[in-house]
Amino acid sequence: MATGRLRYYSVAQMGQVDVSYVIPKDVPPMMTEGNKNFQRPMKTLYLLHGFSGNDCDWEYNGIAEDIAVNYNMAVIMISGGNNFYLDRKATGCQFGTFAGKEVVDFTRDLFGLSTKREDTLIGGLSMGGFGALHTGLAYPETFGGIVALSSALIIHEIKDMKEDFADMMANYDYYREVFGDLHTIEESDNNPEVLYTKLKEAGAKIPPIYMAIGTEDFLYQNNQITRKFFEDNNANFKYEEGPGIHDWKFWNAYITRGLDWVLENI
Repeated sequence: MATGRLRYYSVAQMGQVDVSYVIPKDVPPMMTEGNKNFQRPMKTLYLLHGFSGNDCDWEYNGIAEDIAVNYNMAVIMISGGNNFYLDRKATGCQFGTFAGKEVVDFTRDLFGLSTKREDTLIGGLSMGGFGALHTGLAYPETFGGIVALSSALIIHEIKDMKEDFADMMANYDYYREVFGDLHTIEESDNNPEVLYTKLKEAGAKIPPIYMAIGTEDFLYQNNQITRKFFEDNNANFKYEEGPGIHDWKFWNAYITRGLDWVLENI
């Protein structure tokens, strides 16, 4: 199994960026015998980290290598800073373009990965769960499925935030810089619900969406709002919950549940 970390110059971020990868090109036949996933071409999963994380998280704390071997899936992991994988107007701050297009094009060309939509998935945890939802809906022609775990779906919570606000993660200035005008955030393209609605109204093909969260997670209530939105819109969508907090025990357990469901529904 090929694993490593590379650095390249990102036009979207106007600087060097790090990418980690696990590619099951050299898995011995004795390890793939009876595995139906090795009877089809290799697929690709782009995995996004959470707030304060980086491209190494899913390999060192998560089960990226297990995913690669068990699913015959190249796992590509990027570093996006604490930017929720959203584009800003400022030069070098196109974090959504980086996650949804640039790094996909770069790694497809570098590693010879499939360019087919049905072979390309995106997933993430916490801030990366938000990023997976937003990026997958912003680039539905690229991603064939979305796995969003313990997602930081805070759009409705931070709307109309006061300038003196600060919580355990950040302050008003951070949220304003990352998400834009907080008074109009619910109606903006930074809201995954807006992206979904536009795709539905246009009759576009929308990726199947899997969401999961622990019942003791501090983001549980935030996720119920988005869950209801998808259910009300009859989305190709599966929601699961179970005992758990905001930690790797939950994410490592549910990432495979999400992949199993998405792969069956592409």
